[in-house]
Amino acid sequence: MAQQANFSCISWNIHRCRGNDGRFDPARTLQVLVDEVWQDGVDALILQEADEECPPHAGLLDIASVEAATGLRYAHGAVEQRWAPRSHGFLGVIMFLRPDIAVRRMSLVDLPGHCHRGAVVADLTRGPKQFRLIGTHLSLWQGLRLAQLRTISQHVFRQAPLPAILVGDLNEWRPWGGLALSPRLLGNAFKGPAKPTFPISRPVLPLDRVLATDPAKVKTTCVLDGPGIRITSDHRPLLAEVALPG
Repeated sequence: MAQQANFSCISWNIHRCRGNDGRFDPARTLQVLVDEVWQDGVDALILQEADEECPPHAGLLDIASVEAATGLRYAHGAVEQRWAPRSHGFLGVIMFLRPDIAVRRMSLVDLPGHCHRGAVVADLTRGPKQFRLIGTHLSLWQGLRLAQLRTISQHVFRQAPLPAILVGDLNEWRPWGGLALSPRLLGNAFKGPAKPTFPISRPVLPLDRVLATDPAKVKTTCVLDGPGIRITSDHRPLLAEVALPG
């Protein structure tokens, strides 16, 4: 699948390694990631709820094991690229990238709301292509989603223009995105399929999305499934292919 696309990624909310059986088990989450979620040739893995919920937001997974199993490179090696020294990402959002994708700049965007959420904005280069990857986890509350996406879009607006890919648990249940994904609010149109990923047993809500701005285009998305996936998290992972401009 990844061979036919310019960029491919997997997004997964791992529910802080707490399964539907109530068991906290990072080793099980890692095993399911390796056995059922990971796809050979994919360019990026973006996880949500991969750090503890409360400060100091300590990391939950074995980063070296994720790198070894996927061949990807952990993108948050420097302390300034994550919440705190014990964190693995920024408020639970973690990026892994193929080694041939260079991070030119990474910004951490604190989002408004009573439930602490954030976004990781990475300007990337792969050969002659330059693009922006935005990983995030938004609020359950519609009003806060509006404010959070507006905050992200205002941050991006102040950067050099690049085709952008928005990835993560957006908690937006309406396939059309509503006002939260309105170009009038964001200043740009983030477009892509809306496929149900929640709840885990019988998904009906497209909470997890991969969306892109022109001239980038989301070609396909695929909701992943498996017996381990169904017990390990409350969201199904989403695999996407994105065509980037030349």
